Amino acid sequence: MIEQTISIERLEETINVFGSFDENIRLIESELNVSVVSRDGELKISGDAENVLFAVKAVEALLALAGRGESITEQHVRYILQLVRAGQEAKVEELAGDVLCVTAKGKPIKPKTIGQKKYVDAIGDNVVTLGVGPAGTGKTYLAVAAAVAAFREKKVNRIILTRPAVEAGERLGFLPGDLQSKVDPYLRPLYDALFEMLGPETYQKYLERGNIEVAPLAYMRGRTLDDSFIILDEAQNTSREQMKMFLTRLGFGSKIVITGDITQIDLPTDKVSGLKEAMRVLKGVEEIAICRLSGSDVVRHALVQRIIKAYEDDEDRRTKKEGKR
Repeated sequence: MIEQTISIERLEETINVFGSFDENIRLIESELNVSVVSRDGELKISGDAENVLFAVKAVEALLALAGRGESITEQHVRYILQLVRAGQEAKVEELAGDVLCVTAKGKPIKPKTIGQKKYVDAIGDNVVTLGVGPAGTGKTYLAVAAAVAAFREKKVNRIILTRPAVEAGERLGFLPGDLQSKVDPYLRPLYDALFEMLGPETYQKYLERGNIEVAPLAYMRGRTLDDSFIILDEAQNTSREQMKMFLTRLGFGSKIVITGDITQIDLPTDKVSGLKEAMRVLKGVEEIAICRLSGSDVVRHALVQRIIKAYEDDEDRRTKKEGKR
């Protein structure tokens, strides 16, 4: 057992790091099996040598984030513990970057992980960006935020959001209503993100003016899209032909972001995913970035990370078994 001490310079930052009812510090204590006590302007951390070292690095990184105005949450704590265990705590500085966008209710949106930061930077630096990763990594949400930011800054005059309606045959046919009401459920996540960024009234105003378009992928055929920020979501469910069609819609002054999760392909087994194909074909092409987000970039409930890890481990075991046959 050893004990290390961290001097507290600003009380408000320490309160931020501790969280409501000390929940953040309790999480560190539980994850690293250490004791953290605040007394006389100091934090005393005691436990096994290695765990105390990790805890000191984690608390110092959290204090640094708090000092830059971040509101520390459980997600911050869990992610920084991951970085510390991997010896990458120095990368924490990258997380306190500029705000990407502010929602209608005044909530600032910014990357929460190193992977998300690289993804957002890639969107800013390239004409076409492919964001590939599991559920909960913010692929679509950050892309919509980047689109709204570009629109507000008048870098583009239109936002176009699209998704393939994979079951656009028999199953949709049994739903009531016209074509738009049949495909709306597929586009709901895109509507939700735009509602949050712009607010329902502003969203409706821009929709009526034609500044915002949310449509199934099939509606893109035959068009050239200039001065637009175009997002293709759920791209793992595009065919090779659909992906090529979509990419060739790119016009002057436009930017494309393509998002998807290649572990959740709903296409028939005999069809190649357009996203998988694009990742192979477009690798190394100038002004096109391919960003791979991982389980460590998940910003949903902590259990989502564990679910993704369990599925990845199972997939690895199955692949090894098949390889031995």
